[in-house]
Amino acid sequence: MKSNYKNLYIFSLNFGPQHPSTHGVLRLILSLLGEIIIKADPHIGLLHRGTEKLLENKTFLRGLPYFDRLDYVSCMVQEHSYCITLEYLKSINISSQVQIIRILFSEITRILNHLMAITTHALDVGALTPFLWAFEEREKLMNFYELISGARMHSSFFRPGGVYKNWNFLFLEKVLSFSIQFPYRIKEMESLLTNNRIWKERLINIGSITKKQAISWSFSGPLLRSTGFFWDLRKVQPYESYNFFKFKIPISYFGDSYDRYLLRIEEMKQSVYIINQCCLYLLSLQNQNITNPISNLFKSNTNMAALIAHFKFYSEGFFLQSNNMYIGIEAPKGEMGVFLASNANYKPYRCKIRAPGFFHLNSINSMIQYHTIADAVVIIGTQDIVFGEVDR
Repeated sequence: MKSNYKNLYIFSLNFGPQHPSTHGVLRLILSLLGEIIIKADPHIGLLHRGTEKLLENKTFLRGLPYFDRLDYVSCMVQEHSYCITLEYLKSINISSQVQIIRILFSEITRILNHLMAITTHALDVGALTPFLWAFEEREKLMNFYELISGARMHSSFFRPGGVYKNWNFLFLEKVLSFSIQFPYRIKEMESLLTNNRIWKERLINIGSITKKQAISWSFSGPLLRSTGFFWDLRKVQPYESYNFFKFKIPISYFGDSYDRYLLRIEEMKQSVYIINQCCLYLLSLQNQNITNPISNLFKSNTNMAALIAHFKFYSEGFFLQSNNMYIGIEAPKGEMGVFLASNANYKPYRCKIRAPGFFHLNSINSMIQYHTIADAVVIIGTQDIVFGEVDR
């Protein structure tokens, strides 16, 4: 189309959804003036599955596996947000052992997410080796998923009131061994990227945002903290037992793509520190019977009434009085929140999900404007978007 700006021609280009650097099914309609992007219009909805409406037609317990499919790079953290909301609604008290095993897997999931985010971002820019190295480490972490739940991705390990099954000392020793060697793997990746001249030239001053912009766009996670705003729900509004752990929340002040890369590197280091503390605490315990306290009430080898109650619990679910609740947790990408409204039924009356990627993607026009097409690839990568949660 013809532009009024100096009689130059602006043409439109479809960027995605087939392009590998769109990280899923993102379709951007770019208005270009030569190589310069004048406008970026994100088309959201190609993957839409109606998750929230599906959840409103499932019992509270049967809705849990849908959360694994939202951000499928951070499965257990998505489960965590749903379970905590249900526990607040039903006033379920969770033992410290359950809280710590959940924190352990939440931080394992944070590392899984950041390894994917950083190395696929590097792949977009042209660096292949970090991707290969990181996926070797991701295999180890996904083996921990498999050991504890039987699944490598969609684990359904967190349950309202507890977790799926107990752990053992051998499992904890394996995780502790990983937490000791993994910092050296982070250093290897840093040696390839952090001071690499090409990497810095591609990321520094690209996709810069200010603190005011980040707040107005409802940013959270590394994108918000890269502007110097200290906001991490693990520290600001501690949930589970995070207030008993020693760890730091890294922040930076330039708000560009390079800062967001550095923050994710530092967050992995802090996650390793938390995992180490979790393992040492759990190894010091004698009693490890921490599975779901709700379902344990029904388990019996001799009592038929208990067996029937157990069957009804898993077929009908549990009943909630009329109430509503929103709980947000610090997912790897930012604040992941779940709003549940109950009308005295076995199913939620309303379920609304606050996914961080949705807010980040909405700001992409302002972040990309007046950059080149090559810079668009960098900015999309540094936003760390997964469309399961955006097109829910």
